[in-house]
Amino acid sequence: MIKVLFVCVHNSARSQMAEAFLNDLGKDYFIAESAGLEPGTINPLIVKVMAEIGYDLSQNQTNSVFDYFKEGRLYSIIVKVCDLENGQRCPVFPLAMNVLDWTFEDPADFTGTEEEQLEKARHLRYKIRENVIDLITTYKDSIQNL
Repeated sequence: MIKVLFVCVHNSARSQMAEAFLNDLGKDYFIAESAGLEPGTINPLIVKVMAEIGYDLSQNQTNSVFDYFKEGRLYSIIVKVCDLENGQRCPVFPLAMNVLDWTFEDPADFTGTEEEQLEKARHLRYKIRENVIDLITTYKDSIQNL
């Protein structure tokens, strides 16, 4: 099994969605976890849009990336889902061999009416799911090489 860590700032939305998708769609090849620099609370917008497609994130807890590393957890792939285009800080993993950067807007920054924010969250959900599918396709046959 390939261990993957998804990281964002608060572990409240993007990394949680990616973890849920990979643990479902890639369950035969991958074990996913997620964490953040400053763990917060799960974004209710994300809970709602994930529930629309059958994923219950309502009981998920947020986790600290620093706690994971203090515990000695090791990962074959680390995926940073921070908004690098807007200067959002994200941790650096100098010893990790497979680090991917997926730049996604932070749902905490979504503006507009509730329905407009939900539409943005649905679009984000779609993009993250597509990236997860690409990750599965790219790495599922690489178990021996990671």
